[in-house]
Amino acid sequence: MRRGLARPLALAVIRSGDRVLVFDVRDRVRGVLGYRPLGGTIEFGERGEAAIVREIREEIEAELVDVRYVETLENIFEYLGRPGHELVRVYEGRLADEALYERETIVAREENGSRFRCVWKPIADFERGDPLYPEGLLELLMRRAPR
Repeated sequence: MRRGLARPLALAVIRSGDRVLVFDVRDRVRGVLGYRPLGGTIEFGERGEAAIVREIREEIEAELVDVRYVETLENIFEYLGRPGHELVRVYEGRLADEALYERETIVAREENGSRFRCVWKPIADFERGDPLYPEGLLELLMRRAPR
């Protein structure tokens, strides 16, 4: 394994009842389809909370409000045949635009302009075995289930 640095990442857990907003993560090398919440790299000098607000604004052109830090997960993984290492700061928040909760899908945009689709996926799907990334996030969601 080549030596590198862990990537600092901020992810947003955005819930709608018993569902969470995620997008597809396909690993064609391993033949696995999993899901991950929106978010991205924390830039140098940027705080995690500012990063997640910026990422949601950039990816789905929406404002994330009531942002709360939850926990940091360490994610060591392999994707497309390459090793990865992330320190993932997990935040909860809600979308200021309530109409977004009514959509079946939300189109998102990567920094390079490519588009991808986000869906409201039931947490029960992950309990039944659909992969949710990063590792440990499902357990975190279960511990913090809305009351």
